[in-house]
Amino acid sequence: MEKTLITISRQFGSGGREVAEILTKKLHCHHYNSKLVEMAAQNLHNGIHIEEAIARSYHTPEEAQGNLDKYEGRERIVENNRMYIEQAKIILNLADRPESAIFLGRCADYILRNRADVFSFFIYADDDFRSARCKTKYQGMSLRDLNREENRRKQYYEFYTGQIWGEPTNYDLMINTSNIPLEVAADTILAYIEYKRAAAARAVCGE
Repeated sequence: MEKTLITISRQFGSGGREVAEILTKKLHCHHYNSKLVEMAAQNLHNGIHIEEAIARSYHTPEEAQGNLDKYEGRERIVENNRMYIEQAKIILNLADRPESAIFLGRCADYILRNRADVFSFFIYADDDFRSARCKTKYQGMSLRDLNREENRRKQYYEFYTGQIWGEPTNYDLMINTSNIPLEVAADTILAYIEYKRAAAARAVCGE
């Protein structure tokens, strides 16, 4: 397959991360998630430990300010905005490379929205599926815990993009993983991309 750029947004607990990992193996490429936070923190030389940067990576400026005093809160807001901008630069630079890449979250669908070679997908699942995964994939977290983390990511996305998280018009395709193997979800993504490219080629040829 020719160079392929894929962004995956996902409902927390839907298996979106595993779908990205499956696609990584099928396309023999890299996928980027929390690695983007590490790269941004290193580029900024802001002295934050990587673990702390990842833990705070989906905080909006308002949430980052929290109960800090006015000065410290303002500094935290500036820091969060710098982290987002640096991550966006990294995503754009990675997308310019000749090889395929998969971006998981981090507003990548919005950051790369003007590129014709990007395909964006949203992975979601019903609560029963997500609850079952809580027990096996998330160290016993409750569905309420998953929803709390998901809401944080939703607020972060909407703050920085001005778009509605999970809005169908923002994605090429939305996939419900509740009743299909994650391997099938990954294959569906690849089949969709192949179809769209074939259709575009036919259109160019006037077929």
